[in-house]
Amino acid sequence: MIATIPPRGHHAEASATLRPDGTYELRVGTAEFGNGTTTVHTQIAAAVLATEPGRIEIRQSDTDAVGHDTGAFGSAGSVVAGRAVHAAATELRGRILATAVGLAAEEFDRAGAGSSADGRLGPEGVQCGDRFVGLPEVAAALGDAPELEGRVVHARHDGSPRSMAFNVHGFRVAVHVPTGEVRILRSVQAADAGVVLNPEQCRGQVEGGVAQALGTALYEHLIVDDAGTVTTPVLRQYHVPQMADVPRTEVLFASTADDLGPYGAKSMSEAPYNPVAPALANAIRDAIGVRPHELPMTRDRLWRLARP
Repeated sequence: MIATIPPRGHHAEASATLRPDGTYELRVGTAEFGNGTTTVHTQIAAAVLATEPGRIEIRQSDTDAVGHDTGAFGSAGSVVAGRAVHAAATELRGRILATAVGLAAEEFDRAGAGSSADGRLGPEGVQCGDRFVGLPEVAAALGDAPELEGRVVHARHDGSPRSMAFNVHGFRVAVHVPTGEVRILRSVQAADAGVVLNPEQCRGQVEGGVAQALGTALYEHLIVDDAGTVTTPVLRQYHVPQMADVPRTEVLFASTADDLGPYGAKSMSEAPYNPVAPALANAIRDAIGVRPHELPMTRDRLWRLARP
């Protein structure tokens, strides 16, 4: 298991803006480093604002665009920054609906037709009974309002309280005792990430974490001599796993939800890495009767362990 937020807290700020043309701009302090947070933040905002992701432009990791952000670490991209994005988008949605209903009510009053119905937000605007109020019209009305009621909404989340994510890994292996070779026959990881906001991205993140962990468990070895000198000077002597080294891993997502995360989501990030080496060591113990306690579990080490 892993805490979903760094132990000393995490802070993220976000802003959501309705542009004059009826599209949106989302600003988030958290940096995108390849784990898909930008996609998830766009999905969160699009869901709240009842629009398509293509109508949202996101600016991330720009200190001129948004306030303080602790940083993209500690599994905080979806939960902490995601909560800030959700809060900003929710507040903006409320302003859009209130303004559109007000505009429709004014028109109904001028026509002597009574009051308008409650608004229903969509990609292009707000339907208020028989009156459709387009987002550009709403933006024009909000543009004249004070900052606290205008087109730009700021929100933040302080990363507290935090939750726990859980990962379980299982292996079926064969060990060739005369050589110490380990062959992985089956690899399965179950992940409790709460409501998975983007299953394809999260599945890839789990698979990547397993591949990285297999490097630690079986191959990657930094050798230091008695004088403290690193004797593994180049990557040719440091085996990083390639596709041929990594078995297919089945990924199973637990059907859970977490009240602390946006839409019930939990963090994942580095969590898939954690159970791999211990699970592999347990499987090797089941195969040869001795549990390895040293990484990487190379052929020579396993050969020596398996000697009677």
